[in-house]
Amino acid sequence: MKYDMLLLRFGEFMLKGKNRARFEKTIITQVRSLLKPYPGASLRKEFGRLYVDLGGESHTELIAVLKRVFGVTSISPVKVTPSETDQIVETAIAFMDERESEFKDGTTFKVNARRVWKEFPNSSHEMNHLVGSPILRKFQQLSVDVRQPNIELRVEIRDQGTYIFSEVIPAVGGFPLGTNGKAMLLLSGGIDSPVAAWSSMRRGLEVECVHFYSYPFTSQRAKEKVIDLARALADHAGTIKLHLVPFTEIQTAFTQLGQDNLIITLMRRSMLRIATKLAERERALALITGDSLGQVASQTLPSMNVIGRATDLPLLRPLVMMDKQEIITLSKQIGTYDISILPYEDCCTLFVPKSPTTNPNLRIVDKIEATMSQLPEWVEQAVEKTETITLHAGENYMITNQQDEVNDMKEEWF
Repeated sequence: MKYDMLLLRFGEFMLKGKNRARFEKTIITQVRSLLKPYPGASLRKEFGRLYVDLGGESHTELIAVLKRVFGVTSISPVKVTPSETDQIVETAIAFMDERESEFKDGTTFKVNARRVWKEFPNSSHEMNHLVGSPILRKFQQLSVDVRQPNIELRVEIRDQGTYIFSEVIPAVGGFPLGTNGKAMLLLSGGIDSPVAAWSSMRRGLEVECVHFYSYPFTSQRAKEKVIDLARALADHAGTIKLHLVPFTEIQTAFTQLGQDNLIITLMRRSMLRIATKLAERERALALITGDSLGQVASQTLPSMNVIGRATDLPLLRPLVMMDKQEIITLSKQIGTYDISILPYEDCCTLFVPKSPTTNPNLRIVDKIEATMSQLPEWVEQAVEKTETITLHAGENYMITNQQDEVNDMKEEWF
C-alpha cells in the first residue's frame, strides 16, 4: 500500500507539564537528523504528535528508522484525503480494498471516526455509519465488532485533511535521548553491558562508553568487537563516544598480590575509579554497569556493595533484576547479540581465579589496596592514556594505532 504520511505518537513525557516543550524539541532534532538521508520526507508538528510527510520515500524504511527514536511510542502509516464526505468514504473503501487479501470469513472490523475539525458537517457518530456501511456492502466476509475488532479503521477529520489508517506499530518509547542527563557506561564485550546502555538511553540518558583492554593479553580483534558494539548503539543514539582505557599495568599488578580470590573485586574497583575520573572530565553525573544480581561472583549483593564503594558517583544498574534470558532477548531486539557472542576475549575474562570470592570483606580489600602505593598513579596514567573515538550511526571506524601498542609492550608483563 502506498501511504502519504507517518504519524508519530509521544509517550509518558507528555505528562511533564512545563518541561514537555524541551522533550518535544529533543525528539524533533533527532527525527530531523534521521530524515537527512531521505530528502523527500519532511516533518510537521502538532500538539502531542509529529507527522512525517513521506514525499515519495518508502514508508517501511522510514518506520524501521523512526521506531528507534527514544520518546516515540507508536507509529501509524496514514492515507490523506481532503476533508469532504464523498472523498473520505471513497478513500476508506480504497484503503480496505488494498487490505482485502487479509480478510477471511469472520474477520471483524469497526470504523472509529473522530471529528477534530468541528466545522465539518457530519458528527463522528454519523461518519462511523457513512464510512462503515459501504465497506460492509462491498466486503461480504467482514462483520462488525465494536469491542474487539480484528481491524479498526481510524478516520481523523481535520481542517487540513482527513487521515485514514489502521496500523499502530509499537516504537521504543521512553524519554527523549539526553533529557535526563549524561552517564558513563562500563562497556565490556559481553551481552549485558550493551543492553544496559540501551536501557539507560531509553530512560533519557546520554551515554558515553568506557572500555578497558589489556593488550597484548586481549587481541586487536577484541577491541574492534567493542567498537562494533558501540557502533550498534550509535544506530540507536545517532552518536556514541567511546573511551578505550589501557588496563594492562593495573591488571597484571593484581596478579602479583597473592590474593587470587579477590582479583575480580580489586579489578572492578579500579575500573570504577578510572570511569569516575572520566565521568567527571566529561561532566557525566553517574556510572552505569551491566550487573545482574547473582549472575557471577562480582554480582552478588556483598560483591556489588564492596565494588560500588570505590566511587562517589551514583551507580546505575538497569539490569539488576533481570534474568539472563530477558537480557538475551533484549540484546537480539536491539541488534547487539550477534556481536556480543563473537569469541573474542575481554580483560574481564583474563586471570579469573578458580574460586573468586562472592563475599569480599571491605576492610581486607581496603588494606590490600593501601599496600599498592602506585595504584593511584596507575589510575591517573590510565586516564591520561585513554583514547577517545566518536562513532556515528552508519559510519565505519578504522583502528590505526596498533603499532604504537606493540612498541609499548613491557617485559615484566610476561
